[in-house]
Amino acid sequence: MAVAASLALVAAPAASAAEPPADPPATRTEVSVSPVDLDGPAISTVTVSVRNAGPQRMRSLKVTLAGPVGWAVQPSVASVSGSLGVGDSARAEFRIRVPEKRPGFVVRTFTATATYSGGDGAGSATGTRSEVVGSPLPDLAAAYNNVGVTDENDTAPGDYDGDGNSFSAQKLADVGLTPGATVRALGADLTWPEAQPGTPGNVSSAGQAITLSGQGSRLVFLGSGVGSAATGTATVHYTDGTSSRGQFGFPNWSFDPADRHGATLVASADGRNRPDGYGNAGIAYRIFAHSVPLDASKQVAFVVLPSNGNVHVFAMAVAP
Repeated sequence: MAVAASLALVAAPAASAAEPPADPPATRTEVSVSPVDLDGPAISTVTVSVRNAGPQRMRSLKVTLAGPVGWAVQPSVASVSGSLGVGDSARAEFRIRVPEKRPGFVVRTFTATATYSGGDGAGSATGTRSEVVGSPLPDLAAAYNNVGVTDENDTAPGDYDGDGNSFSAQKLADVGLTPGATVRALGADLTWPEAQPGTPGNVSSAGQAITLSGQGSRLVFLGSGVGSAATGTATVHYTDGTSSRGQFGFPNWSFDPADRHGATLVASADGRNRPDGYGNAGIAYRIFAHSVPLDASKQVAFVVLPSNGNVHVFAMAVAP
């Protein structure tokens, strides 16, 4: 599939004499990727736009585009002759061979990279676009896969930690964590799961995609860890097709320092339920909060949880 690079320069509109002086330009090169038609098998055309938002002319601009692993993209590199003035843009056109659709939910990510001299002086910039095939789960409750809370009179269903242990519903209620209760943490209002004791009421994270709407500065997670390595990366997808990533973690539900991985302690329950009944009185079993940053200018569409089953999530919400 031989495809020639297609590029166009787009000049910024000139201000009229009657207009007030324009605001100073931003200092970061802007790279954006157009929507991608994933209705394969087909050859889709994708346009990458690069805007010189730096204080100098941009020269030697080259653009590459990468799709999912194994997807053919041509040309391999698109070069722009000449230079871009401050505020000017260039467009590079690529062709991607899109395979036949498969059933299920998947996120396809496309990353464009621009290299250059001048401009903002950084030498390179990237832009990404994520396209969704299928639908994420409607809410966190649809992903519940772990029984982490049981009644002290019926502890057998619990298995929060892989050894049959669980939080005591009675002891959680003593600290205000009852089904449907509002929990205020890190600036967010979160809802404790409405699941009844002995039923799935938290998510052992395994990369589940969860629908979530909102706009704010950060995404707050309420949960606790199993073991001391309960960390991972959450990916937030926005309605404009872009995404951001952030790492977070929770301490082990007991024994780890309460601020491990940068978490914040929310509540401590006395003891836990074991397969043979309530026990370990005097030892705290805990719930924490942690967050990842958001692009506050964008609307959240859905969140992909970390791929680490030791990270248990009870609730999540967007904070202003």
